Amino acid sequence: MSDTPYNVLFLCTGNSARSIMAEVMMNHLGSERFTAYSAGSHPQGTVHPLALDTMQSMGLPVDGLRSKSWEEFARPDAPTLDFLLTVCDDTAGEVCPIWPGKPMTAHWGVEDPAAFHSTEDEQRTKFREVALILRRRIALFLRLPLSQLDAVTIQAKLKDIGQE
Repeated sequence: MSDTPYNVLFLCTGNSARSIMAEVMMNHLGSERFTAYSAGSHPQGTVHPLALDTMQSMGLPVDGLRSKSWEEFARPDAPTLDFLLTVCDDTAGEVCPIWPGKPMTAHWGVEDPAAFHSTEDEQRTKFREVALILRRRIALFLRLPLSQLDAVTIQAKLKDIGQE
């Protein structure tokens, strides 16, 4: 693997909560080594307000976030991807486009906090729980000495992180 920043795409069906939060956290925590993006197979078109509130409560920037289609990342002018991480079970089972760069893939499925219907306080708690799971997985990913590992080992470690 190279010394240039790695491009990571987080995928989810709606691209309104989980994948957006993962994008924000990866860009913040791994800003020197990674550039993160997010997209959805069937984007909602808006970012869930509680995803934005959760990121802001964690001291993370939310300016410029938008729900977008994975088709943006399958075009010839799209960033060359090094890693593709699905964060919802539905997207993991879908037929994906051909991605520039032939990225390593892994499934890091987490519960959809936007599908959790309860009181607003309980919804906020669910968003926070999901954000903390994603942050822990991203932190584990960031600790990998990618330049010192072969592709098979990296792939196995990515899969293991998704089980954390």
